[in-house]
Amino acid sequence: MTIRYLHTMVRVKDLDATMDFFRLLGLEEKRRIDNEKGRFSLIFMAPPGQHETPVELTYNWDGDEGLPSDSRHFGHLAYRVDNIYEMCAKLQDAGVTINRPPRDGHMAFVRSPDNISIELLQEGDALAPEEPWASMENTGHW
Repeated sequence: MTIRYLHTMVRVKDLDATMDFFRLLGLEEKRRIDNEKGRFSLIFMAPPGQHETPVELTYNWDGDEGLPSDSRHFGHLAYRVDNIYEMCAKLQDAGVTINRPPRDGHMAFVRSPDNISIELLQEGDALAPEEPWASMENTGHW
């Protein structure tokens, strides 16, 4: 079973200032997703020639007033896996709580012992819904 690092997500309050800062470090915008329904933007920035190691800047259009004092800047680490159901079963068998089960066959969230949120994403197309995941409720937060 292989795993591949995807990105680290951080929430930002001032998107322009944050992007300017990362540009000063030498990072470039590689991809942008503007989600009208969810009212947020995801901007992926990476060093030249290192597109596979981006930082994801998450910007909520309606503000994020708790930032920076609520410690929500750091969001999660993301990894792509060969089979999300097998990975979640392996983690669950080892005593890891599946905070957001892979009901959609595509995405799950777990937390490390130090409470670091980890996003797991299925390689390729989503898998067909499968029990026990399809009907499993969320546990805690991610």
